[in-house]
Amino acid sequence: MKIGGQEVKGPAEEVLVLPRSNGDVVFRAKAVLDMEPFHAACPPPKAPGMRTKDGFRPNTDSPAYREQNLRHSELRFAYIAINSLEPSEIEWQTIDEDNPQTWLNWEKELREAGFSGVEIQRITVLIMQANALDEGKLKAAREAFLLGQAAQLELSSGLSTEQPSTQSGKDASDSE
Repeated sequence: MKIGGQEVKGPAEEVLVLPRSNGDVVFRAKAVLDMEPFHAACPPPKAPGMRTKDGFRPNTDSPAYREQNLRHSELRFAYIAINSLEPSEIEWQTIDEDNPQTWLNWEKELREAGFSGVEIQRITVLIMQANALDEGKLKAAREAFLLGQAAQLELSSGLSTEQPSTQSGKDASDSE
């Protein structure tokens, strides 16, 4: 696909470099474009309720439903985290991408690998940045676009080279 003559290639990607004395650790995160595998593996919970003469009335205040909803949200973020970090080529020890019951281990594995709480927060922010647009990114992109437009206008206004000669036949640089 092209937009404005520019080819769109793949999802957004962000990079985080964490310093280590024995060599920096580089995390790459890309946007997750397809959530269908998650929805197939983890359908959203259904609220309990009761049938009335007006139809089914869900009870979204049910403590069990709220707990299931919270777990579903945690699994959703874990799925996004694991799949976003794919370009980092992490070799997970306890995570099986086909088993949702293992997905919540991603933070635990990072901690056990020696990453501090602050570093794990930075990795989490990296994942969120790769999967979202914030106003800062949009503003920077807009400013870069407008600067490019201004530069294009500057280049296209007027002649880009000196006129070789005047109507009198003299070189343009000689006539005063």
